[in-house]
Amino acid sequence: TVHRIVLLGVGKYVRIRQVTVGLAHQEKDIWLYLRLHIMLRVLIDQRLYLRFLISVRFFDRIQVVIVQKAVWEAAQTEHGVIVQDTAWDGYEEIPSWIMQGYGTMANEAADQLRQCSVNRPTHVFVQAGVGSLAGAVVGYFANLFPNDPPKFVVMEAEAADCLYQGALANDGKPRIVTGDLKTIMAGLACGEPNTISWDILRNHVSAFISCPDWVSAKGMRMLSSPVKGDPRVVSGESGAVGMGVLDAIMCDDTYKELRDALELDRHSRVLMFSTEGNTDPEKYRRVVWDGEYPTDDTPQKPC
Repeated sequence: TVHRIVLLGVGKYVRIRQVTVGLAHQEKDIWLYLRLHIMLRVLIDQRLYLRFLISVRFFDRIQVVIVQKAVWEAAQTEHGVIVQDTAWDGYEEIPSWIMQGYGTMANEAADQLRQCSVNRPTHVFVQAGVGSLAGAVVGYFANLFPNDPPKFVVMEAEAADCLYQGALANDGKPRIVTGDLKTIMAGLACGEPNTISWDILRNHVSAFISCPDWVSAKGMRMLSSPVKGDPRVVSGESGAVGMGVLDAIMCDDTYKELRDALELDRHSRVLMFSTEGNTDPEKYRRVVWDGEYPTDDTPQKPC
């Protein structure tokens, strides 16, 4: 039996803004095309445009087209091929291939854990936008440990928490979140779930957690300035939310019920994934150095 706990707030929960082309994954593809001397026409969401300009060079070989619904425009282009990791009815083959690729990351993580004498993590925390990465990670570890799987926790930004909303409805159907979806976690700002991964997640995830921006910001600061003996991790807004969530669950007794339900304690071995580095240097400095998005200690009872 899946024990779903929907947490309305670590403090005050926020959501995510819509992303059709995000930098976290596509930037590597862009570099590949440039090295092959292929002209690019990049369809990109307007809110990611400035970060794209900061991150990508060789502008003479890139034609950037700003569109609010980039994927949908690409679908109308003659001879166009959409390559993205979300799926809907009629578009499932390519997303399934991409999810298999994400599974490689989970496999490598499992190998690294064994090298550290950790055969099985007790918990896996993974962030989600459309849920493709989360579905691949959860599916991999659920299959690897079929008789005793880890407890899975999926985090979203509150502004685009489509998976959380689907779990909250508790009818098995996916939900779409609309609106501005404004959040610092731009790489997670989607609002519409991958139909393939939703089926995996709704059957295996123990807790869907909807997070405000300050949770991610605290995770960034904690990873940047770890306790003595731990390695420093430079993790961006979309990558550090798991650390912020874990800290809130373990250190704030407001979430004791959730902590107990997940059986999280000092003996737990939690696997998390940082999916973004310092992709926006100015924003990273404002969060880590200047304390932007400070921790909200306002008590709020979880649902």
